[in-house]
Amino acid sequence: MRPLLLLLGIALLGVAKAQDAEVLAIKGLLQTQTLAWNRGDLEGFMQGYWKNDSLCFIGKSGVTYGWNNTLANYKKGYPDTAAMGKLQFTILQVQLLSKTYAQVIGKWHLTRSIGNVQGHFTLLLRRLNGQWVIISDHSS
Repeated sequence: MRPLLLLLGIALLGVAKAQDAEVLAIKGLLQTQTLAWNRGDLEGFMQGYWKNDSLCFIGKSGVTYGWNNTLANYKKGYPDTAAMGKLQFTILQVQLLSKTYAQVIGKWHLTRSIGNVQGHFTLLLRRLNGQWVIISDHSS
């Protein structure tokens, strides 16, 4: 009985380490986005999103589909570094839903000379070709 419990314990530890690695990868993606935003690089920021016409972004203006349309909206809403400010994410929860899907809940904050703004977000991520990408973003 003890060897079976030991094997079960080792297997569970392996699963926990794999999940920790996935959570770190997702947090790394968000950190990379933050760094790109804070450089004023919207296209670099968008590299965390799924480059597909089915990408879904939900914001105060409604639903936008597609990577190019989402980038165009970002460029319209944040035309310069003063409008972009400095981004900070606060991650409240990263939940692995399966081996290929995850959900992130958090807060965003822009520190800007023209006035700070902040809100919350829910992201749905999918693991594609070994990389996590945002397939749906609901930010308010």
